This record gives sequence, structure tokens and C-alpha cells, in this order.
Amino acid sequence: MGYLAAWKILEEMIIEFRKKGVEIPSKVMNNLKSARTMIKILMADPCRGETMQKIEEYLGNVESYLISEGQKKFGVQYVDKWLQKLDKANKEIVKEEEKAARFVPGIPKENKWIRIKPTSELPIEKVKEMAEQSNLSYNIQNDGCLVVYGKDTQIKEFVKKMATKYEAKARK
Repeated sequence: MGYLAAWKILEEMIIEFRKKGVEIPSKVMNNLKSARTMIKILMADPCRGETMQKIEEYLGNVESYLISEGQKKFGVQYVDKWLQKLDKANKEIVKEEEKAARFVPGIPKENKWIRIKPTSELPIEKVKEMAEQSNLSYNIQNDGCLVVYGKDTQIKEFVKKMATKYEAKARK
């Protein structure tokens, strides 16, 4: 299933809603952000079935809100256009080479990276410690987020550790 493609369609839909003056609730935006995070985790560790369930749950929540609001404010034809795009996106398989990558200043080209926003459950000190244990480098950005970077395999292992540690704390 093309989770990333579906995520991009939902993001486009939100952008269009905002251009038309429709306010998007923070819960919907949080679901979209959480879906993106889980998609990254899935790319790092495709064997985790519960990750796919979470992605589908987050994307489903965003989609249902947008579709219902779209019908109320813009009509059925408008929504049908978006539903066709979503249907096509859900059937799409995204190749490894087509993954979205952005340029981050100060990080060598050959390195992969991940941006992490520390939380109360996972403070910045813990993230730094885990990065160092994984032989990764990190930079603290102006907004307080941490960019952890290094070799692709090390980043994937780091994401697995983070996901495992975060899940263990969430279950407590």
C-alpha cells in the first residue's frame, strides 16, 4: 500500500482547505504528523505489523475528517475528485529511490538523517545518548529539534531502538 503517496494527497487536501479558509483542527494535524512519523519507522523496519495498523488508523482519521468537511463545504463532486486521487495513491507502491529526501545544511551528502522533536517521554538527553551509542552524530536546531545523522544502516537501527523504547514507555 502506498502510505507515503496517500499521506501526500491528504497533505495537499489540507493545503487546499486552508487556502479556501477552512480551519483544520490540531487533532487532525497531529494525526497527519503521526502518520508521517510511523511511515518513516515502517521504512526503517518493514517487519513491524503494528506500525502499518497505526499508519492506517492515523491516515483514516485524517481522511474521514477531510472527506466529511469537504462534502459539507464544497460538495460531492469536489470530494469525489480527491477520493479518486486517494484511491490511486493507496494502490501505488513507492520505490526506495523515490523516497522524499531534503537537504539539511551541515550534514555530509553521503549521510542519512532523521529529525527528532524531543518530548517529555523521550527527552533530548536520552536521544543524544542513544545517538552516541549508535555511533551517530547530531545537531541541535534552533527550534529545539535534534537532527541525528550517519550511515543508513546505523540510522535504521537507531529508529528501531527509538521505536522500541518509545513503545515500552507508552505501554507503561
